[in-house]
Amino acid sequence: TGSGKSTLLRAIAGIWPYGEGAIRLAPGKLLFLPQKPYLPLGTLREVLIYPDATTDLPDARLAEALKAVGLEAFIPRLDEDDHWGQRLSLGEQQRLAFARVLLRQPDLLFLDEATSALDEASEARFYQMLRDAAWHPTLVSVGHRGTLAAFHDRQRDIAAFRAAS
Repeated sequence: TGSGKSTLLRAIAGIWPYGEGAIRLAPGKLLFLPQKPYLPLGTLREVLIYPDATTDLPDARLAEALKAVGLEAFIPRLDEDDHWGQRLSLGEQQRLAFARVLLRQPDLLFLDEATSALDEASEARFYQMLRDAAWHPTLVSVGHRGTLAAFHDRQRDIAAFRAAS
C-alpha cells in the first residue's frame, strides 16, 4: 500500500474529488503532471498543446519546446496523426509533458513522479530548467529519488505525518 503522497498532491491541486476541507492556492495557471501523461489521439501538435485545443502556437515555439526536452527528432512530425500514447516510450511521454510545461508556463506546477522513467541526469536538467525559468513557477512534487531534494526549498516526509496521526 502507498503512503498517500499522490493522493495528497491531487487534493492540493484540486483534482481529487473525495474528502472534505479547503485548500487555498494563489491565483494563477496550474498544471499537473502525472507519472503517465495523458496523450490524446491526434497530431503531435494537438498532443503538445493539450488541453488547450484552441491555442495556435507557431511551429518555431513548438520546435523550441521539443528541442529543449530532447525530442528534436519529432519536430518534422508535428502534423503527423498517430496514437502517441502507444507510439512513444514512457520516458518520451514524460519529456513531452515537460514540453507542455514550457509552452504553458504555469505559475504552479504539480509533478507526481513525472520523471520516474527518465535517467537522473535528464531529471536534474528538467528540474533545473524549471528552477531557472523566467516565469518562476512554484514546484510541488512527489518522487522517490533523493536527488530531487536539491531542486526544492522545502521537503515534507509524508510518513512522518501519518505516524503522528
